Amino acid sequence: MILRDYHTFLKLEKSLSDNSVKAYEQDINKLFEWCAQRDVNPVDASLDDLQAFLYDNYKTQTNKRSQARLVSGLHSFYKFLLYTHRIEQDPSELLQTPKPDAYLPSVLTVEEIDSIVSSIDLSTPEGHRNRAIIEMLYGSGLRVSELIELKRSNINFSEGYMLVEGKGAKQRLVPLSPEAEKWFRYWEEDRCHLEVKQGEEDYAFLNRRGHRLSRQMVFIMLQKLCQEAGITKPVSPHTLRHSFATHLLQNGADLRIIQQLLGHENITTTEIYTHINIHNLRDAVLRYHPANKMK
Repeated sequence: MILRDYHTFLKLEKSLSDNSVKAYEQDINKLFEWCAQRDVNPVDASLDDLQAFLYDNYKTQTNKRSQARLVSGLHSFYKFLLYTHRIEQDPSELLQTPKPDAYLPSVLTVEEIDSIVSSIDLSTPEGHRNRAIIEMLYGSGLRVSELIELKRSNINFSEGYMLVEGKGAKQRLVPLSPEAEKWFRYWEEDRCHLEVKQGEEDYAFLNRRGHRLSRQMVFIMLQKLCQEAGITKPVSPHTLRHSFATHLLQNGADLRIIQQLLGHENITTTEIYTHINIHNLRDAVLRYHPANKMK
């Protein structure tokens, strides 16, 4: 009953995405299992209990980002219990969130992206669709979840923008590049030959059976293209989003503009790309400056 109500709270009150809801619920299930082994009711758990739970998890989970998410999940769950009057005091209030490890996302070079694009077989029924997908992920910085949920009715070709729904059901306008528009229009011609499933007519991207694409389908498609292009570094659809932001910054775009394009609520999330840029600048100095080349 509590977990079912918590699910509803996350979906309706917090407006979290399905993936975020799943992650929070997985962490709270860990808490319930831990409490059951110690005959502790999670609703009655004390600060000491929660600290012991975190300590046991930290012994096996050394990644600070995962640790921070676990603490965030506890905060969310006990705020829910407080909100629904199941408890009178939040025992998680004094829990400390570990500082995440510095993380620099993988980024593709312009040449590598060109190689991926060149690997697309345009003679196949999916060729134009796959090219349009790459153009939107890299050319507009969409999340893969935003791409697969994109509606045709939310693409304004005359004005050159798309209305996308991001995290927390927040909508934003994203520019549609001329290249993305061109390849999407080619895909629309191919799309006419599909038998589209009822209720999925407005989704922008479909598979050959007329169903909307899944995240996994986009991931597999990109993996195959990278393999054909000879790219061995780890690449996911999110890598194209990182590359979009990094290349904008490297070419002089304002960080605030990049924040709006990516749909980041907080500018500190966007600032990770400044670290990537500094890292690249340092590499360039070490590699190309004659004082370093003589050593």
